[in-house]
Amino acid sequence: MKFVDEAYIDIVAGDGGNGCVSFRHEKYKEFGGPNGGDGGRGGHVYAVADPNLNTLVDYRYARRHEAKRGEHGMGSDMFGAAGADITLRMPVGTIISDAETGAVLYELLEPDQPVMIAKGGDGGFGNLRFKSAINRAPRQKTPGWPGEKKNLKLELKVLADVGLLGMPNAGKSTFIAAVSNARPKIADYPFTTLHPNLGVVRVGPEQSFVIADIPGLIEGASEGAGLGHQFLRHLQRTRLLLHIVDMAPFDDTVDPVAQARAIVGELKKYDAELYAKPRWLVLNKLDMVPQAERAARVKDFVKRFKWKGPVFEISALTREGCENLVKSIFQHVHTVQLASQAPAEVDPRFAAPDLSKG
Repeated sequence: MKFVDEAYIDIVAGDGGNGCVSFRHEKYKEFGGPNGGDGGRGGHVYAVADPNLNTLVDYRYARRHEAKRGEHGMGSDMFGAAGADITLRMPVGTIISDAETGAVLYELLEPDQPVMIAKGGDGGFGNLRFKSAINRAPRQKTPGWPGEKKNLKLELKVLADVGLLGMPNAGKSTFIAAVSNARPKIADYPFTTLHPNLGVVRVGPEQSFVIADIPGLIEGASEGAGLGHQFLRHLQRTRLLLHIVDMAPFDDTVDPVAQARAIVGELKKYDAELYAKPRWLVLNKLDMVPQAERAARVKDFVKRFKWKGPVFEISALTREGCENLVKSIFQHVHTVQLASQAPAEVDPRFAAPDLSKG
């Protein structure tokens, strides 16, 4: 299935039905009175996050979505039926914003939780509503209210705990295939990954985290080089970034330090908040470096890169060092999750009094 993470749609909620002017006509009922019913409300438009979807491709070609209008009121005190609602199913992590202003309207983060994105119009009043002691035969009615119409932009940001950064052919796809259930395309040429891949990493019973691999960045991505920055949005909800570096490039003239600096520079240009996320350095393809040279090459890289954070030495192909890295990732993600769920500290000025001290 084609991966689509952006789409534009037009949604139209149903108009309300019109009210009815009617009078009761029965034998021996000379003054039957008004009995025109109200119109039914128009159908609403809902959006719901579906965990079984991972792309917005359904909305790339089906752009307009309309709910049914409400039925008109009728005589004999009969109100019109409400118009049928419609529900648009979208991937978890979809952001719905106004296509004209860019203002974010809704975020679908909870699976199967419906959100009303366009309200149907209320039905108009029939003449039954206008009956009073001084107006016994009202001929007034009101039309139904129009439903909301919106032009929306849909943008998918995948929900993952860990995101992978790196140059093309750094081994990101090999790594995610080695540690998770994801099976991305792997080849010995750059840009084999053309869209984000998600994988679930199982650490133990009921212990797991989600990892996201995006297409590789190259220097100049902010100006549109390579695949540009179009997929970096999928890392904005992650709790940790893994910067994977190829320590054994095919071309001897390529400097891994220069490549790593280029990635950091592009990340900083794209989003300051994403740049500030916790980031670990993962030195990959060490199986292709002679054993006697590994320690010196790693030490030289860290020194020239001026890196102060965590460093992991792995080979995604042979899975050397991957187990230790996965356990460390899980501990970090689990700690962040617990911290986010901890209750906020209460200001002592507003704390409940301690009644146990009499």
